[in-house]
Amino acid sequence: MNVINNYFSIQEYIKNIKLSNIKIISVSKTFKEEKILPLLNNGNIHFGENKVQEAQNKWPFLKKRFPNVKLHMIGKLQSNKAKKAIEIFDYIHSLDNQKLADVLSKEQNATGKKIKYFIQVNVGMESQKSGIQKELLSDFYSYCTNEKNLDVIGLMVIPPNDGNEEKYFKYICEANASLGLKEISIGMSSDYKVALKYKATFLRIGSLIFGSRI
Repeated sequence: MNVINNYFSIQEYIKNIKLSNIKIISVSKTFKEEKILPLLNNGNIHFGENKVQEAQNKWPFLKKRFPNVKLHMIGKLQSNKAKKAIEIFDYIHSLDNQKLADVLSKEQNATGKKIKYFIQVNVGMESQKSGIQKELLSDFYSYCTNEKNLDVIGLMVIPPNDGNEEKYFKYICEANASLGLKEISIGMSSDYKVALKYKATFLRIGSLIFGSRI
């Protein structure tokens, strides 16, 4: 039951600083069903995966058993996996280029399933990380929403590991507000307390809940 205690300790921290409507996404990538079931049986509904194939292997049966579950794609999404992603995920946090927006829009129209999206922003301008460049954000948001009719609900960021999380979270909080968006996907196991200072609404927590990955 450690995963339950771990989850509740994060909830308790959020409660103690008097915040509400914070969604904790339990990042279940690489963990098997037996590790996830305690949370599902406890009524938790938000879970995150990094890979489409792993999600397809793991979640269809679980989502039938627990129909309230909301599954979040938090990893890099290749456009050739967009169709399968729409089949299994409810939220996609890694919308970051026009080609992907085009394919997702086409697949949504074909299936009739509406997904909620976060635009991933490369706040540190890191070549090894995904995300739209900051200077392209406004135009890309307009393209996704106005031309492709994608339901973009907020911005997502994975900050550089340089000790300057506050700077990046402050930027994304201000950018989110400038676009009139209400949700922000920031904060992971190592920095979620900082993210909560900058209006995070979705936290992507893995190791603090499930423990270390092998």
